[in-house]
Amino acid sequence: MAALNRRNLLAAGAAAAAASLSDVAMGKDKGGERPNILWLVSEDNNPFIGTYGDRLAHTPTIDGLARKGLLYRNVYTTAPVCAPTRFGIITGVHPESAGPAHNMRAVAHLPALLAGFPTYLREQGYYCTNNAKTDYNSDLKPDQIWDESSKTAHWKNRPDGAPFFAVFNHETTHESRIFQALEGRVKPEDIRLPAYLPDTPGIRRDFATYYNRMEQMDGELAIKLAELGGAGLAENTIIFYYSDNGGVLPRSKRYCYDEGHRCAMVIHIPEKWRHLSPAPQGSQVKAPVTFIDLAPTVLSLAGIAKPDHMQGSAFLGRFAGKPKRFAFGMRNRMDERYDMVRTVTDGRYRYIRNYSPHRIWGQHGSFQWAAKGYQDWEAAHIAGTLTPEQDLFWGTKPFEQFFDLEGDPDQVSNLIDAADHQIRIAQMRHALDQHMLEVNDNGFIPEGSVLEGYDESRRKGAYPLQRIMALASIAAQGKTENLPFLLSHLTDAHDVLRYWAAQGFLIAGERARPHVAQLRDRLEKETSPQVLVALAEALARLTNDPQPVSTLIDLLETHPHPRVRLQAINALTYIGDKAQTARNAVRRASESDDEYLIGAGRYLNFVLDGSYTPTSPVFDYEAFIKRMQAKPNVVG
Repeated sequence: MAALNRRNLLAAGAAAAAASLSDVAMGKDKGGERPNILWLVSEDNNPFIGTYGDRLAHTPTIDGLARKGLLYRNVYTTAPVCAPTRFGIITGVHPESAGPAHNMRAVAHLPALLAGFPTYLREQGYYCTNNAKTDYNSDLKPDQIWDESSKTAHWKNRPDGAPFFAVFNHETTHESRIFQALEGRVKPEDIRLPAYLPDTPGIRRDFATYYNRMEQMDGELAIKLAELGGAGLAENTIIFYYSDNGGVLPRSKRYCYDEGHRCAMVIHIPEKWRHLSPAPQGSQVKAPVTFIDLAPTVLSLAGIAKPDHMQGSAFLGRFAGKPKRFAFGMRNRMDERYDMVRTVTDGRYRYIRNYSPHRIWGQHGSFQWAAKGYQDWEAAHIAGTLTPEQDLFWGTKPFEQFFDLEGDPDQVSNLIDAADHQIRIAQMRHALDQHMLEVNDNGFIPEGSVLEGYDESRRKGAYPLQRIMALASIAAQGKTENLPFLLSHLTDAHDVLRYWAAQGFLIAGERARPHVAQLRDRLEKETSPQVLVALAEALARLTNDPQPVSTLIDLLETHPHPRVRLQAINALTYIGDKAQTARNAVRRASESDDEYLIGAGRYLNFVLDGSYTPTSPVFDYEAFIKRMQAKPNVVG
């Protein structure tokens, strides 16, 4: 009997030990608790932060958090602007997987499969709050994702005993906050300007304002941390600080350089939960991490395996994966301007592929141009005072770029043809291609097409992405010898293939002149409005025929889809004085109720009447403030 009791006791002890180990593995402590998780998110900033080595920055709160936490050296947003980024954060899916979510300020229609990740936490008893930005670029409904999403949402409102996941967004560093100067510790004369920018008072002012906004934001984080500590919750709460996308200074936000994609992230894991960390606190993590990894990571910290559809991987917690080699990023429509760029980095090198090389980097964006920096930069370009490195922004793009971020942190020396980098470039090209195929990149689908969407683009045979990628790469290179091949695809049954064939002739420019007759024939027979836009712009540039311009005017005036209309007004913007006959249509667009048609229309009005200057009042600041007040959780 004694032996039997002893065996029972040993068995019970083993079971208890196993249960305890299971709790640890599941992200629980021995009492069955789960960690609280707090996100402190700043908007629109690169690591202008002391702990990242910036000597001008005054960020004691973030620096202190890093000293006792994990500092991520190479963390990247998936898109260099907020709305597509927030789509990726909330779903764990790349925005280009679910068109039109890869475009700035769009509404992707999502299947039930793509729920916001806090719903999985709530199913496990977490109280989830968001204060207060949503901007999910889709038809996701915040009230179905969060227990509370508002300016008053707070972890304090949770039920007794419930673990929380709470998000606080800080808009202090948002792009709009540099439109007015902020004096402070950092002065304009203190700034070291990157090689791609001219030395102007406006640019120096914007940089100094940015640093001073960063200091202000850092103080706001201190208040949040003090509040947490005052409630006695610091030792049971994992704290994330990160910035939602790259900075707002010229050639950062919206662009696929490091300044657009590289962000800051510091994570503090208290002693109680150190088993969930892959490295000791105070460590620096150099392996690339992207924001597509945030959703799986939070789930992992809570002991929840990520759903199969999530494309990122956890970097903390029970389900943490191996460090990644590469981080991928993208750009499509940014506000009223169309472009398509894909990029990959390993933290040391960055490879960029430009699928719209005929569009200059410095396409006028009404919101961007409210900043003095962009105004000064364009004014210097018009005056002819820029260095070659500074003037690159105002020219068309090469198909490919490759930068050594250590030797050339300003990314002004394109090494794409450097012999000693060809093996690495080939590896990064291949990695980018594989990534685009794996996520079913919708970016090749022209906006407004019925093929856009997570489900729509995955229907069997609907979207032959490998064929489309191959054709788009040929088109974007703009080579004369490829035009007969592109011509054969102008009559393809698939409208996306026809679209990229037409784009190829537009990109080729003067080299396409021998094919004007065939392009005219296709303009008469084409049924896709997006293909019509590309054909019409190509022909308007090459000929004085009024029909292509009439086609664009008709699409701008009558097409029911606002983004087809936006494509038409963009085409009109790049055909010079031939757009003069469109002035009435352009004026009506500028008076419409679509913010991007308004911006594009106002700009083109100024250009066509010959009065445009970089300080022309294209952006309506008062209307923006009203939108901010009406929809504070979205505008940004």
